[in-house]
Amino acid sequence: MAEIKTILIIEDEPLNMELEKALFEAAGYTVLEAEEAKKGIAKAKEKKPDVIIVDYQMPKIDGIQLIKKLQLDPKTKGIPCIIVTASTTEEQREMLKKSDACGFITKPINTRTFVDEVIKLARKNAGH
Repeated sequence: MAEIKTILIIEDEPLNMELEKALFEAAGYTVLEAEEAKKGIAKAKEKKPDVIIVDYQMPKIDGIQLIKKLQLDPKTKGIPCIIVTASTTEEQREMLKKSDACGFITKPINTRTFVDEVIKLARKNAGH
């Protein structure tokens, strides 16, 4: 897998976006932002990030549906997508495992390990 340099964060909650962005920028990554699914899909097609982080619960379309759209599009297929979620029931965990996401991280995120967790999942599932 090529070196991971650019991260796209698709997150509708401004505080979560700022936190995740700050963590990745502090670790030396370039961060792209989208506050909703439609903008996230457009930005992913245009910029081709190395990894996409998707909030599970967003208005209009959830993270699983968003990732499915990304993986069906030839321009974004294969970009590792990781879901960040506050939903942690067993049923939801099973749904996430069966999705096109290459992994998920539960909220609240651990600020000391979040970047490493994302990068590890992305590398493990490159070309997913």
